[in-house]
Amino acid sequence: MSRLQIHPLHPPTPGHDAQAMPLLSSEDGAVIAAELAARGLRFERWPARGELVEGADQEAILSAYASEISRIQSQGRYPTVDAIRLGPDHPDRQALRQKFLAEHTHAEDEVRFFVEGRGLFCLHIGEEVLQVLCTRGDLIGVPAGTRHWFDMGATPRFTALRFFDNPEGWVARFTGDDIASRYPLLDP
Repeated sequence: MSRLQIHPLHPPTPGHDAQAMPLLSSEDGAVIAAELAARGLRFERWPARGELVEGADQEAILSAYASEISRIQSQGRYPTVDAIRLGPDHPDRQALRQKFLAEHTHAEDEVRFFVEGRGLFCLHIGEEVLQVLCTRGDLIGVPAGTRHWFDMGATPRFTALRFFDNPEGWVARFTGDDIASRYPLLDP
């Protein structure tokens, strides 16, 4: 189930842990969409198709979700799409997790549609940190320049379509801020 938690950037009083006391916590899709939209982000829930076969490669994933890809690309902003699929046996899972956990920005929007599993987007916007647990059927759009990080968990299991407006794909600019270490991870 999708979930949004909004935390203050700084603890409200000395000695309190900001991440232990969210300002808002909701699993209601309409609330999640409204709260994110108020901050310039996109969140939608779409029907997800049947389960992908074990070992489905990128071509099979893109083919299975051709209508969803067409739906996004018809908006004219994201001509490039790929699929990322990570499981608990992926040989680079720990290195990838550490890379994604470092706060970064992109020069373009980050648009993801989760077709399997789950992942935690953490967005540093002004004086708040928004944690969005995305699950199967969730579409999230993070505007270019938004400071964020992503946690796929210690034993990842997710597949997501990634939409880009450049052929280079995922290019991050790391901020060097250790903020991600001060907020909850996907797996406690």
